Amino acid sequence: MANRRITIFDTTLRDGEQSPGIALSPEEKAEIACALERLGVDVIEAGFPVSSPGDFEGVRAVGAAVSGPTVAALARTRREDLDAAVEALADARGRTRMHVFLATSPIHMERKLGLEPPEVVEQARFAVSYVAGRVDEVEFSCEDATRSDPAFVAEVSRAAIEAGATTINLPDTVGYSLPEEHAQFLREVRRFCPELERVTLSVHCHNDLGLAVANTLAGVSAGATQIECTINGIGERAGNAALEEVVMALRVRADSLGCQTGIDVSGIGRISQLVSQLTGYSVQRNKAIVGASAFAHEAGIHQDGMLKDTATYQIMDPEELGLTMTLPLGKHSGRHAFRRACEQAGMQLTDDDFAAAFRRFKELADTRKAVTLYDVFEEVAAA
Repeated sequence: MANRRITIFDTTLRDGEQSPGIALSPEEKAEIACALERLGVDVIEAGFPVSSPGDFEGVRAVGAAVSGPTVAALARTRREDLDAAVEALADARGRTRMHVFLATSPIHMERKLGLEPPEVVEQARFAVSYVAGRVDEVEFSCEDATRSDPAFVAEVSRAAIEAGATTINLPDTVGYSLPEEHAQFLREVRRFCPELERVTLSVHCHNDLGLAVANTLAGVSAGATQIECTINGIGERAGNAALEEVVMALRVRADSLGCQTGIDVSGIGRISQLVSQLTGYSVQRNKAIVGASAFAHEAGIHQDGMLKDTATYQIMDPEELGLTMTLPLGKHSGRHAFRRACEQAGMQLTDDDFAAAFRRFKELADTRKAVTLYDVFEEVAAA
């Protein structure tokens, strides 16, 4: 398990784009794909070609734009889906992957598909065999896997592997799992299906209970070697596991998880901003890694510690990620941070002037959400 290489499968352009209100043009998909390539992503899921002419062209545009990452296209087990995806990938510059999915949970099989379990097994076998050889790789996903019988998931996975699947993905489609439960599910499926040792085991976790990243890491601990994620965690409903969070968890806690990725973390800040700009989805201020407050320290005790040694309150170097650390001035700020702000502004204050300014700053900070040095010294001058 030590020092395992984890494949990063980014689905910003497919599952991420399924967020309500996002509609990326082929050119915008290509722009994000090029940024993902620079970031070091291994697989880019470019879209669902049969879903619309625009998505078909988006997949083609991504395939033409990048050559390093494998480009994947999503398809159901229907012949028309599979043919459309193969066609959309036909002129790709690099490796291609068909991502076929079919639900395996009782509620999905009965209420959505209207299929009996043996029919699901045969559809999985048909779809994979139909496209194997027409693309470089085939990934098969058991949709809603974590609400499925592990033995049945193993049966479907075995059929897909026998038909030519090179990756098996066991998604937590509705974000239902708890971390240890998720890990145990994967262990059970691996026990029932030893054939999984011959292929890549992938996890794709949704964030409905706020556990997408935790479940993804639990999946890695249970033997998964591919994780499916999105920039800024965008995606259906509450979103997907955020690429930047999973990658940095694997990096910062490599001592415990024993894994590495090929991601160049210096590009994380830039691509977060790009995706936010092109999708129109702003990043919440307190979001881990890329939120505006992720490396902001307002409390006086924290600011004092940071001025002495950044390791007191930071476990990552924001500059390494293309981001910056800040010590914003607010009602909780202390003297050290206020003095630093004054010095950075080029102000040389006597002890009495500083004491008066700091006293006025605290008075203002108790009544305002944001206080600037201009506010403080304008008030001091007026007094």
